Amino acid sequence: MPLPFTNDIRTLRFLAGEMTQGDLGDRVGVTRQTIAAIEQGKYSPSLEVAFRIARVFDKPLEAVFQWGDGSN
Repeated sequence: MPLPFTNDIRTLRFLAGEMTQGDLGDRVGVTRQTIAAIEQGKYSPSLEVAFRIARVFDKPLEAVFQWGDGSN
């Protein structure tokens, strides 16, 4: 079952000079595989990791992660 949130990490990485998943992982303290799983919606990051990812892109959390199925 897919997680009830989506994210724009892949787009933000592209806009940040085509940052790799490995580069982002290094900057937030997780593996490339973890970043890949978060991007694909297969893994829900901890709140700390979510905030670290948002900070890398200088975005508020809500600009990176969206909660819900869009019907709210």
